[in-house]
Amino acid sequence: MTNKKLFGTSGIRGKIGSEINSELALKIGKSLAKYLNNAGKVVIGYDTRTTNRMLEQAITAGLIEHGVDVVKIGMVPTPLVGYATLKLDADAGIMLTASHNPSQYNGIKLWNKNGMAYTPEQEEKIEEIYYNEDFGKVEWDKIGIISHNDEIKKQYIDDLLEIVDIKPGLKVVIDCACGAGSELSPIVFRKAGCEVITLNSQVDGFFPGRNPEPNEANLSSLMKAVVATESDLGIAHDGDADRMITVDEQGRVSEFDKLLALVSKKFGGTVVTTVDAGLCMDEAMEEVGGRVLRTKVGDVNVAEVMIEENASFGGEPSGTWLHPDFCMCPDGILSGLRMAEIVSKEGKLSELLEKFHQYPHMREKVICSKEEKFKVMENMEDLLKGAFDDIKDINTIDGIRLSFNDGSWVLVRPSGTEDYVRITLEAKTEEKAEQIKDTCIKIIKENI
Repeated sequence: MTNKKLFGTSGIRGKIGSEINSELALKIGKSLAKYLNNAGKVVIGYDTRTTNRMLEQAITAGLIEHGVDVVKIGMVPTPLVGYATLKLDADAGIMLTASHNPSQYNGIKLWNKNGMAYTPEQEEKIEEIYYNEDFGKVEWDKIGIISHNDEIKKQYIDDLLEIVDIKPGLKVVIDCACGAGSELSPIVFRKAGCEVITLNSQVDGFFPGRNPEPNEANLSSLMKAVVATESDLGIAHDGDADRMITVDEQGRVSEFDKLLALVSKKFGGTVVTTVDAGLCMDEAMEEVGGRVLRTKVGDVNVAEVMIEENASFGGEPSGTWLHPDFCMCPDGILSGLRMAEIVSKEGKLSELLEKFHQYPHMREKVICSKEEKFKVMENMEDLLKGAFDDIKDINTIDGIRLSFNDGSWVLVRPSGTEDYVRITLEAKTEEKAEQIKDTCIKIIKENI
């Protein structure tokens, strides 16, 4: 077992040149081949980033040199790689993307046969092979072959259209960030019966239209366009289209938690989300006799619990949703279609979301070094227990999440990528929210 890390919370990701380069891609190809016992078939796709062809060539060379066949599907959204891995009965999938990061970044994400992302345990095995450089070898006449599959895109579109039923006449503005959804997402929505207006839907790996992170700060053009065109719905994707966020008919970016709760309620049964999801999830599922399970932050963690619990739906408040009736890969296009279906049948999105209670919500972060943030977390559960006397439940699956008797909650969690301890909370009153926030900040600062 190696202590060195390549993978973060969503694959390998970093700046081109200094962190991500062709040498790394070559070795990842070799490592994955060894993990697959130097045999089998791997699907490879990539987003619009300008460095993808370089990485694709390198990772393909590593795979075929060590006995694995490669099926290239070209520039596609991440969900299509997961879907293709499942449908083509491949042994693994590779998506070259840095998701919402700017254009100077790139990354590598691996997918299982069922379309689910590689688990941390699987990634650790890849890392061990990578650093030990124990790649195995095959004879010259047993190297892998390269093939291309363009038909899988059409199959993906057809299968998406089979599982949604959107009433005709819905007007939708789609902002693809010049990313991997630029070609497919508008086509799918048109085929589903929507009137579609596009923004930033020209393929361009420099992301000239907007930053690929789909948040309110980056979506001003979409917000204005929805209002100006009197559209029913706005949909924004990130760089690889595995995420989606909506803008309502009034030009307002939807609150992530409420959006997730709205869709979860439609599915009912057991839904899975992360420890940072809000109270409206619990209230929504209580109304339909369902239940909410919370897991660590990261779509693969959600996916694992969904499979274990046979959940009907799952997702993160960030807009990363998983649809087990289709594929276990997060799919921003299908997520958008499902929102369009709800709006077309049930009316204005603003009114649908207003039905969910809005409680004071706060996010804070306390700066501390990598060593300090993990040291302070060692005793955090006991420190928090001693500071509050109305705790109903404690969840320690990812940081410390306290639920209080009145439904309020707080999550204290070290950042996985930055030198912070993050505080996320929701309370029934402003007064309680401030009290919880101040108490948590005081505890962290006193124990750094």
